Amino acid sequence: QVQLVESGGGLVQVGGSLKLSCTTSRGALSPYAVGWFRQAPGKEREFVAGISASTGMTGYADSVSGRYITSRNNTENTVYLQMNSLKPEDTAVYYCADRYGSPWSGLDSAYNSWGQGTQVTVSS
Repeated sequence: QVQLVESGGGLVQVGGSLKLSCTTSRGALSPYAVGWFRQAPGKEREFVAGISASTGMTGYADSVSGRYITSRNNTENTVYLQMNSLKPEDTAVYYCADRYGSPWSGLDSAYNSWGQGTQVTVSS
């Protein structure tokens, strides 16, 4: 099984950028699709972005489309989430999660293993 760790969160000004990383403590990430989710205080966890295993095909929530880009480097066992043009409503704890097989999914129930989350705060 793959154990995931998120990093790269922090405080950023509105309109700024931040890059998150999702890495494995041990084991290869290449067989797994990875999804990014976020949860703001008082809100349900929501899908942000996903990337498939073998194809690297990506998908995004409408709220972040055009601003966020997810990519992967299987040699590094790392999936990235580049976040641009950040807004205060992007403030949340961001999680990465994996599921075995090629396709990404926008459903959190499709994923098997989750990281601990990293806080992203966008201030004006």
